[in-house]
Amino acid sequence: MDALGYYRILTTDDGSHTLFNEHIGESYHSTFGAIQESAHIFIQGALDGFRDKQSHISILEIGFGTGLNALLTLLWAEKLDQQIQYHGLEAFPISEELAGSLNYHKILKIDQQLFLKFHQPFYQPYSIKGRFTLEKEIIMLEKAVFTIEKYDVVYFDAFSPEVQPGLWTKDIFSKLFKSLKKGGVMTTYSCKGIVKRALKESGFRIEKLPGPPGKREFLRAFRDDTG
Repeated sequence: MDALGYYRILTTDDGSHTLFNEHIGESYHSTFGAIQESAHIFIQGALDGFRDKQSHISILEIGFGTGLNALLTLLWAEKLDQQIQYHGLEAFPISEELAGSLNYHKILKIDQQLFLKFHQPFYQPYSIKGRFTLEKEIIMLEKAVFTIEKYDVVYFDAFSPEVQPGLWTKDIFSKLFKSLKKGGVMTTYSCKGIVKRALKESGFRIEKLPGPPGKREFLRAFRDDTG
């Protein structure tokens, strides 16, 4: 096994990197474009709905992974002068050394040290830059406990239902539904029937939206004000 362990670095169609997890047998991002997929599903699909509603947004990410979603969220928040409290869940975090091999800083034209801050081993909420605070939690999703009605947004970016079916269930989604504030939103890349059914059974109202390149659709799920 090489220095990357179970991981291979792949260059996706938009020039940005993703990681392929050899143990799981799946990549962290779309090979059609890692940055464009994250921006489309999580930034445009979820965050943009809050740009004119409030200046302080609380976000939970399931599957912190490479930190790309968090980085794009920071850049979005800086541009719009938003305050972000970001809680990232990851059972198997990548090392800072491995994160340093990814090319997001080059594609996005930012200081690499800013991106590497997301992968430093801190164990309490930490100010990444300006009004962006990150809390990382190393825990299995099944064991995580969330505060009721804490988050405005949930990014659900776990590995697919094919390789991690236990994460795409009514029990998991019910827990996330309760963690969202009324009026909150969750987005995910999977549109599979079992995912849609589990979301509906958990109380979410769902809608299918056009996907990024290489993907026909993705899901957006709401906890309505009456939920």
